[in-house]
Amino acid sequence: MEKNPLTQLREHGQSFWFDNIQRGMLGSGELDRMISEDDLRGITSNPSIFEKAINSGSDYDLALAQLARSQPDADNRAYFYELAIADIQQAADRLRPVYDSSQGVDGYVSLEVSPDLAYDTQASIDEARQLFIRINRPNAMIKIPSTREGLPVIETLIADGINVNATLLFSVERYVEVARAFVRGLQKRHAKGHRIDNVHSVASFFISRVDTLLDKKLGEKLIRATEEQAAVIRDLQGQGAILNAKSAYLRYQELFKQDSDFAELARHGAHPQRLLWASTGTKNPDYSDVLYVESLIGPETVNTIPPATYQAFKDHGQVADTLLQDLEQADSRLAGFAELGIELPPLMQQLEDEGVAAFAKSFDTLLASLGEKLTRLQQQSSSAA
Repeated sequence: MEKNPLTQLREHGQSFWFDNIQRGMLGSGELDRMISEDDLRGITSNPSIFEKAINSGSDYDLALAQLARSQPDADNRAYFYELAIADIQQAADRLRPVYDSSQGVDGYVSLEVSPDLAYDTQASIDEARQLFIRINRPNAMIKIPSTREGLPVIETLIADGINVNATLLFSVERYVEVARAFVRGLQKRHAKGHRIDNVHSVASFFISRVDTLLDKKLGEKLIRATEEQAAVIRDLQGQGAILNAKSAYLRYQELFKQDSDFAELARHGAHPQRLLWASTGTKNPDYSDVLYVESLIGPETVNTIPPATYQAFKDHGQVADTLLQDLEQADSRLAGFAELGIELPPLMQQLEDEGVAAFAKSFDTLLASLGEKLTRLQQQSSSAA
C-alpha cells in the first residue's frame, strides 16, 4: 500500500493544517478521520470560509433558530460569533490530543477578529481578548490581519499570553515587522515574570495570490521585452510566489536561529513563530494543482491546505525537502523583478489591501445572509404553526 503523502510531511518538519471548517465535518466523523488517517495537525478559518459554510446548506439552521429564540435582541454579528465559536470549540476539542502530544506546537484552530477592524488597533485588541476568553481553549489561535495597525495588536496579544495567527502577509518586509512584534510581545511577557513557553504563533504568508499578480505583470513586460529580458521573464513566471516565500524563510532563519534577542527568550522556553504557507490552492490551470504544497516543504513550517488541494496532494503529491533547495539564491532571483521594472513593495501592499477588502466583503455578505436565512426560518416556523 502506497504511503499517504500528507502523513509524510511531518517527516520533513512540516505540519499540515486544513484551511476549512464547517459543522458537517465535525458531526460526520470527517475531522476525526483526517486526524487519524492523514495526520491533520490544525485548522484555519477566515470570513470567506465561514460564509460558504453557513450559507451553503442547512447545517446551521437549527442552531440559528435556537439562538434567535434565546437571544431575540442580538444582532447578526452576535449570532455569527455564537455559531463560529461553537465550531471552533468542537474542533479544538478534537485536536486537543495533537496539542498535548506536540507540547503545544500543533493542534490549533484559528478564528479571525472581525475583518472590518483590520485598521483599528484598540478595537482589534479588545475583540481578540474577548474571543479568546469565550473560546476558552488553550489550543485556540486568534487571527490578526498583518496591517500596519495590526502590528501592535500582535505584540499586545502575545504579551497577554494569547496565541496569534498573524494573517494576510504578502511582503517579506511586513513579515519581518510581524516577527519582531512577536518577539517584543514575548519580551514584555517575560519581563513581567509570566511563562513564555506556552505562547505560540504562526505568520500566515500568502502564496498563490502573489503569482496571480506577478505573472500578470510579467506578461505585460513580455510584450515589449528584448530577447534577453524575455528569457528572464520566462524564468520568473510561476516562480515569484515561491521565491517570495523562500525569501521570508531566510528572514525566519535569521530572526529565530541567529538573532540574540530571540536566543535569550529561547533559553526561557520560547518557541519560534513558524511561517505558515496560506493560499496554497493553485489558481492558474497551467500549473500543477499541488505546486504550492510540493514546492514549500521544509522544517518548522506549516502549510494550511484548502479542500481541493488537500484531495489532490493526498492523491498524487510528491514529498521532498523542496523549501531548502536553492534557498540562498531566492533573494537574488527575486531581484530580477526589480530589474525588469516590477517593484514588489507596492504590489505586495496592493495584495494586502485587496485581501482585507475581500474578507470584509465576505463578512458583510455573511451577516446579511444570516439575517435573510433567519427571516426565512421564522417564516417557515410561523407557517408550520
